Amino acid sequence: MAEHDHSAIKENMQVVGADGVHIGTVDHLDGERIKLTRADSPQTGDGQGGKHHYLPAGLVAAVEGDTVRLSATAANAADLFEEAE
Repeated sequence: MAEHDHSAIKENMQVVGADGVHIGTVDHLDGERIKLTRADSPQTGDGQGGKHHYLPAGLVAAVEGDTVRLSATAANAADLFEEAE
């Protein structure tokens, strides 16, 4: 099925939750995880200390244009972040 074809996910796409709230920007696809850019990391309110975060690619509900829409809300997706070392 098309919704499970992660090859459509490309660098610099916007990632939004099911509620339409911006979560991050795709850095690249790493197997079954989406790596988000460090610059868009939730920890960078002051521009410091940002880390790359990963989201499970299984959360992807659809890829629409240059937007990756998740099946989880932004808040739920943030709970599922994996921090990169």
